[in-house]
Amino acid sequence: MRRIEVNGRTYRLPEHPCVVVCVDGCEPDYIAQAVAGGHMPWMKRVLAEGTEVIADCVMPSFTNPNNLSIVTGATPAVHGICGNYLYDTDSGVEVMMNDPKWLRAPTLLAALADAGCKVAVVTAKDKLRKLLGHQLRGICFSAEKADQATLEEHGIDAVLQLVGLPVPSVYSAELSEFVFAAGVKLMQRRRPDIMYLSTTDYVQHKHAPGTTRANSFCGMMDRYLGELEHLGCAIALTADHGMSSKTRLDASPNVIYLQDVLDGWLGAAGARVILPITDPYVVHHGALGSYATVYLPADIDAEALAARIAALRGIETVLTRAAAASRFELPADRIGDLVVVSSRSVVLGGAAARHDLSGLDAPLRSHGGLAEQAVPLVMNRRIENLDPNRRWRNFDAFDWVLNHAR
Repeated sequence: MRRIEVNGRTYRLPEHPCVVVCVDGCEPDYIAQAVAGGHMPWMKRVLAEGTEVIADCVMPSFTNPNNLSIVTGATPAVHGICGNYLYDTDSGVEVMMNDPKWLRAPTLLAALADAGCKVAVVTAKDKLRKLLGHQLRGICFSAEKADQATLEEHGIDAVLQLVGLPVPSVYSAELSEFVFAAGVKLMQRRRPDIMYLSTTDYVQHKHAPGTTRANSFCGMMDRYLGELEHLGCAIALTADHGMSSKTRLDASPNVIYLQDVLDGWLGAAGARVILPITDPYVVHHGALGSYATVYLPADIDAEALAARIAALRGIETVLTRAAAASRFELPADRIGDLVVVSSRSVVLGGAAARHDLSGLDAPLRSHGGLAEQAVPLVMNRRIENLDPNRRWRNFDAFDWVLNHAR
């Protein structure tokens, strides 16, 4: 049997269609509540007959680092994507990490395509498309801009005719449904050997597990997963991160505006706070998450400042650059002098005046911290003798479907 090695891990080439699904923001309780309420009959059977564990995502628990970990089978220390957003110390500019120039490792998707497999990728938001499709000879498009897909750039055209749905709003559950619908149509018409589907967490940012909208979303997903299984697919489902309520008792956002705090302590030129959750879709979260990095002038004692920040109510941990790179498996040159993680119910902001929270029409739910690291990892095939003591990761998903699915 032919095998390939990517980023130090060995994978068998698929003998049947394999699908990996990343459900954005899928706190394990979304599935538990939906299954208990009878909204996910396919998943209920898979949990009984297939393989399931609670795994850990990578830190920070944001979209870009985890999607890239899933498709590389590696940590951010290897692939280099340590947030949605970073401070480029070379240029002195804060930038989005959407450009493949930031990627330091090959993807399994590109390697499988180079080995002769037919590969298809559908992602909800276009911000991920270029990273996931880096050097990929196959199909790769986003639901957000499905009407703009071309053979030359995306490996496919006429996507709307294929899927039979209009381009959905980026702020909707329908954006994720388009991903699943496209996946089913691609499997019916193109029969890819490998398919990666990545959704958006719009619903999860607004609706807690067990609510009507959350259960409806899970039911929709369940129906499409059942269709993919009916088409003969081995399916591994995981998430890029969990999701937690981040509110005070009056339902207002529970925020520590860290830039304002540090400016008060050190002066306006004393520190630069970077929020790696930042992306173009501010309605979801207002750029408020539970993880931040801090860049300091050379004359500031980082360890002393770390201790002072750690004493703030609502802070879970503060690590220096070296300690954070070691504990969270991060690229040390891209994370600042300090890494700050807030507790489950608290988010970190920069300066309050720079955050536009006008789009938050529901109590804030967000992610980024250790509290959102637990994610489901489920496969519709059974792995015999699964090690219950191993620390499973969301980026084991491709290992499961390629090396263990029968």
